[in-house]
Amino acid sequence: MCASIFEESDAAVTKVVPLTVEQYHRMIEAAILPEGEPIELIDGFLVRKDRSAIGADPATVGHAHRLVVTRILNLAARLHPFNCHVYSQNPITLPPRREPEPDGAIVRGVPEDYRDHHPGAADVSCVIEVAETSLSYDRTTKQRVYAEAGIPQYLLVNIPERQIEVYEQPSPREGRYLKRVIVRSAQQIRVALGLERYLDVSADDLLP
Repeated sequence: MCASIFEESDAAVTKVVPLTVEQYHRMIEAAILPEGEPIELIDGFLVRKDRSAIGADPATVGHAHRLVVTRILNLAARLHPFNCHVYSQNPITLPPRREPEPDGAIVRGVPEDYRDHHPGAADVSCVIEVAETSLSYDRTTKQRVYAEAGIPQYLLVNIPERQIEVYEQPSPREGRYLKRVIVRSAQQIRVALGLERYLDVSADDLLP
């Protein structure tokens, strides 16, 4: 990961020590990083989340992005019979050096089950990212992070192309999902709920 951020020169090699999840939590507790900042821990590095529209200020949240996140939250009532819930824009702890905050996730149990800790990979059946400016990053780095964690399904809501990319069959060793399917308007997605259970959702219920 370091090599993708820092270029080596003949004169010297920059040595970087990535943060652990525990160190990241201590920074938040000490108010070095204000809680709620749009920052997540990826491969030991602090990464600012980009939810902006193309060409807009990176610090803003795009209108289409906000709409899709609201539509993800609207799935909540349909999940109650399956003993799982929607978990949105909050941390998923993937030790030792990752704590992403996906735009949505399907997490087993009820929110009160996580009153004193964040969900981990074993608690999550599906993660959802909403991408506009961040599309390339979500297709590569985020896909690798979720695949290496073994999360069964990754949904990427691709705003520019108005489609949903469904990634399944994670290969932690290879750092990727072995299956990728494109779902467009008027088509259905089988959202993974765990234990071989699925919820059929129209792509139009999520697309902006």
